[in-house]
Parts: sequence; structure tokens; C-alpha cells
Amino acid sequence: MRIELIQRAANVLFEVPDDMHEEIIMLITAVSEDRRAQVPDLAAAFGEWCWLVYTVHDDVVEVLDVGCAG
Repeated sequence: MRIELIQRAANVLFEVPDDMHEEIIMLITAVSEDRRAQVPDLAAAFGEWCWLVYTVHDDVVEVLDVGCAG
């Protein structure tokens, strides 16, 4: 599974503190490895402090937005 981040999501990813950065990476990894999470429509994944919005096309997880509370 290939991961693509749109520029806005990539910008947020590199502006958050390290622990939140790690949580976002964990969410992206979980989505890319779990077939049940790979739906063709717009979807979201949530961690303790962070979230991401994504969609799946064939073998690509496209991360559209990421964010963190606080």
C-alpha cells in the first residue's frame, strides 16, 4: 500500500510536536495495514490526540487532512 499526503496534510504533519507526529504516523500505518479501514469513500481515523481524513484508491491511501487537539 502506498501513502500519499496532500501538501496541506504534510505541512501540518511537520509542524506538530514529536509525540503528536508519532501518533499521526501510527494512524497512517494502521490505516495502510488494515483492509477493513480501506474504504473507497472519505474516511477518518482517530487517535488519543490526533486524527486524519483519508480516502483509498486502488493501492494508495491518500491522506487529505491531519490535525491534533491542543
